[in-house]
Amino acid sequence: MEGPLWTDEYAPTIDDLPQEGASQYLQRAVDEPLNLVLYGPAGAGKTAAVRALAREAHEDIEGDLIELNVADFFDRTKKEVSRDPRFSSFISSKRRRGSSKADLINHVLKESASYAPIAGTYKTLVLDNAESIREDFQQALRRVMERHHETTQFVITTRQPSKLIAPITSRCVPLAMPGPTDNEVLEILDGIAESEDAEYDAEGLAFLASYADGDLRKAILGAQTTAEQEGEVTMTAAYEALGGVGFGDRIEEMVGNAEKGKFTDARSTLDDLLVEEGLEGGEILESTLDELRSRHSGRELAATYELAGEVDMDLTEGTSDRIQLSRLLAELGRQS
Repeated sequence: MEGPLWTDEYAPTIDDLPQEGASQYLQRAVDEPLNLVLYGPAGAGKTAAVRALAREAHEDIEGDLIELNVADFFDRTKKEVSRDPRFSSFISSKRRRGSSKADLINHVLKESASYAPIAGTYKTLVLDNAESIREDFQQALRRVMERHHETTQFVITTRQPSKLIAPITSRCVPLAMPGPTDNEVLEILDGIAESEDAEYDAEGLAFLASYADGDLRKAILGAQTTAEQEGEVTMTAAYEALGGVGFGDRIEEMVGNAEKGKFTDARSTLDDLLVEEGLEGGEILESTLDELRSRHSGRELAATYELAGEVDMDLTEGTSDRIQLSRLLAELGRQS
């Protein structure tokens, strides 16, 4: 993307959210720091909703909104966790040397929840993709929630709320965040295109809504990609930008690095595809298999397909796209 992401430029307010039932509770949570569980499919706007809440609730959003993605912990090494600039200030060298990764994660949770709000009476701690938190860490999180409930609002986002233990869900208000309808996506895209003074037509927006399949982030990033690459948002332009070109070179680079054992480089490309380009895990998995079919055959390819089937099942059940696809990349390095 050449400029700021449109998903950031046009971040919704609470009133802008298409999920009316959820927006009512979020508005209430501005004045009363309710603990929340936001659940729904990828791209439904869970993280955007939390940020909308924080912008209205906190005078100092930089200081009083803490966002922790579960992948920041469980898909990283002890060294990576301890050296993360968000956490390193309260992880001493002694603790770094003498603690296990589990101890460091528990310490980060406690420290993140314990410090006083920068402004106002409470801060908001968000845990994204919480379906991947192991049960023992959920028990630790429960204790942290009990100890710091007076100064910290806990907001948990997940695609699979059934993975959360009862002691956590009982302390939170559950808010369903269903994916937006095509008409809701069209309305949002129309408003963004007007604000950007972009040339567009109804067929182009309809193509993007169908392409996104309920993932609002994907639709908005797709519109931005189309506008920047083709100069307009029409059906032909959107197909050329999103359907015809794709990310083949990036996938080839990622798979190549994975098979050479360069896991960090491969995962960096994966992060770009997931975060910067807004691709879903299923799309990346399908493109990765296409690339592997061009490289392997016979038993090698069969073993890869067996692993990919397990990853696909985990993606479908709602566990972290980054964690599962990273697992695939790591296995490619071991098999080579």
